[in-house]
Amino acid sequence: MADRSAESAEVRRFWQRLGLPGLMDVHTHFMPERVLRKVWSYFDALGPLTGGVEWPITYRAQEDERARLLRDFGVRAFTAMLYPHKPGMAQWLNGWAADFARRTPDCLHTSTLFPEPGVEAYVRGAVEAGARVFKAHVQVGAYDPADELLDGAWGLLAEAGIPVVIHCGSGPAPGKHTGPEPVARVLARHPRLRLVVAHMGMPEYEDFLSLAERYGEVRLDTTMAFTDFSERLAPFPRRALPRLAGLGDRILLGSDFPNIPYPYLHQLRALERLELGDEWLRGVCHHNAARLFGLPGH
Repeated sequence: MADRSAESAEVRRFWQRLGLPGLMDVHTHFMPERVLRKVWSYFDALGPLTGGVEWPITYRAQEDERARLLRDFGVRAFTAMLYPHKPGMAQWLNGWAADFARRTPDCLHTSTLFPEPGVEAYVRGAVEAGARVFKAHVQVGAYDPADELLDGAWGLLAEAGIPVVIHCGSGPAPGKHTGPEPVARVLARHPRLRLVVAHMGMPEYEDFLSLAERYGEVRLDTTMAFTDFSERLAPFPRRALPRLAGLGDRILLGSDFPNIPYPYLHQLRALERLELGDEWLRGVCHHNAARLFGLPGH
């Protein structure tokens, strides 16, 4: 990886100006190397789920280099967002993620799930093993989050109070089960489920803001939202900025690191230029996630 010292210094200046002890990033990707390489190859080939948009991977490097760079940026806690695209894969990924969490103390122990027989049992096993956050990817997995096979798992996670970062919006390309309606059906059954809607629900921003306004445990992460890249494809409606401000205690910083087509700093600058104030930025960039995960400094 190229020398990133100047970039790291700029990122640190961003959060130091806000008087924060660092950043909390709830949407970063670590997964088995051969799986991640396949993900990168998919982006390189402009696979259908990329929306056919050119998507250079800015932080293409070995696992230890990527983790070190996040620390250099001042990211105090991050995640290992990983996800299956077929049955029989989630439990294996969870085993890898548990080992990664053991050797990476600043990574929140991340797990995943898929609608398949036995899902409730392995979700329970992951929770008992110390999972702090789950990832669900409706677009890649091509499944209905309201599938009855997942009902027990959602109930278990709601009861345990474990957040689930869920890619359920229809960006960058729609899937059979993306959009707000399937998620609304899940929340109707499990209103206390701590869903964190990835990418602000892009492009159905306002529909997912409505779900967050209706359900007090629903949150949204900023991953790729508001950046120049996303504003060209799916601009956030300016009329919704007051609603975004009103939900300031339930918006969480996410980046999609390392799979982003621009520097990490740009996501932070994109949040800053919304002009919602420093207190809003402090909550989004650190305090809200620290509170959600019971980490110090909130």
